[in-house]
Amino acid sequence: MVDDELRREVPPAVVTLAERLAARAQGGAAAVLFYGSALRDCTLDGVLDFYVLVDHVTDWPGSLLAACANRLLPPNVGYLEESVDGQSLKAKYAVMTVAQFRRAMSLQCLDTTLWARFSQPCACIYTRSEADQLAMRDAVCDAVVAAAHWAAILGPLHAEPIAYWRALYARTYAAELRVERGTRSADLLAHNGPRYARLLPLAWEEGGLAFTTAVDELAPVLAPDERTIAERRWRMRQRLGPILNVLRLLKAALTFDNATDYVAWKVERHSGYKIEPTPFQRRHPLLAAPGIYWRLRRRGVLR
Repeated sequence: MVDDELRREVPPAVVTLAERLAARAQGGAAAVLFYGSALRDCTLDGVLDFYVLVDHVTDWPGSLLAACANRLLPPNVGYLEESVDGQSLKAKYAVMTVAQFRRAMSLQCLDTTLWARFSQPCACIYTRSEADQLAMRDAVCDAVVAAAHWAAILGPLHAEPIAYWRALYARTYAAELRVERGTRSADLLAHNGPRYARLLPLAWEEGGLAFTTAVDELAPVLAPDERTIAERRWRMRQRLGPILNVLRLLKAALTFDNATDYVAWKVERHSGYKIEPTPFQRRHPLLAAPGIYWRLRRRGVLR
């Protein structure tokens, strides 16, 4: 099931943009994954979301500081605007190594962000080889199994499959610093409910988790104290989540490629006010940030 999702067709322009991203690593890119609202809604409007997976952090062009930061706290992120077949596309991309990605998909990973994200639909639109394609399949399967396991021990005692995913995503969103409204997890499931309903028992079987079925409901078979232990383990992840988010924001202030252009796009998208970044603002986003902020305040864009 995951393999079929990863190999789905996407618009040719998306493939072209993914290939351009992969080319930046000069042979070091193993795969490019496409995910998020643009994939879900089958639209090229807004920002396309990519993950670029490389062999080594130094395969991606950038400063030594950026490479060191990516070793310590992956992924590094960037933004680009490019024309593909006469169409202007915007994209946000994250870069990390294949090994880092595989570890982040694990059930034991303290950071819930990545396995939660890749338990949702994604497409692998560039791979260097069939072996890399299969590695991506295995990693995404790990993410789904990890998510399904946490859904079982954090969710209801028995319920329809969707209820377990709803409980899980509510908990993972609460463990992050996010700007989305509180119904975000329900919105995700509304787009593709049958997919999640089919996926849950498959993932429980793959992860070796026993369960019973009754009419349309499932019930995981858990040890008496397993939920209590899981809640303690989850509280540790929930405390760590915002800290990791803040650290990534601080890191992005120093390593985010084309940060000023990304901010300009976000401001125009949400307020209609257009910013034309200067060359100085693009080269020195940290120095330029206070000036842009006060300019937006004076214009009434920020309140």
